[in-house]
Amino acid sequence: MSKPYAAVAERAGHRCEYCRAPEVIFNLPFEVEHIVPSSRGGSDEESNLALACRACNLFKSDRQHAKDEVTEEVAPLFHPRLDVWNEHFQVDRDEGSIRGPTAIGRVAVAALQRNRDVQRIARISWMKLQLYP
Repeated sequence: MSKPYAAVAERAGHRCEYCRAPEVIFNLPFEVEHIVPSSRGGSDEESNLALACRACNLFKSDRQHAKDEVTEEVAPLFHPRLDVWNEHFQVDRDEGSIRGPTAIGRVAVAALQRNRDVQRIARISWMKLQLYP
C-alpha cells in the first residue's frame, strides 16, 4: 500500500473519485493515482493524488484530455480537485450507467469506459445494496 494511501482514501471517502465505486466491496484497496501524471510533470503532493478503482486508473492511464463526440472538440477529463462530480455526471439507476451532461463528463465516461456491461451490472448490484452512489 502506498504511503499516501490513508490520507487520499479518507479524503475520497473510500470511493473511486472518477466513478464513485465503493472500495468496501472490493477485496483489494483502491489505487492512488496521479491526476496529472508524473510523466507529464504531475507532482506527488496529495493535491495531485486521487483514489481510483483499477478500471478507472487503467483506462485513464496518462490521459488528461479526450475528444468530445458531441462538440468534436478536445475537452479535459474530470479533475477530482477542480471539478464537482455531480455537475458532470448523472447515474441512470435503471441501466446502471453513468452519463455525462457536460463535455468534461462525456469525455470521462468515454475515455474511462465507465459503461461497460460488467460495470453497469456491478452498479445495479451496489445500488440494491445501497452502496452506490
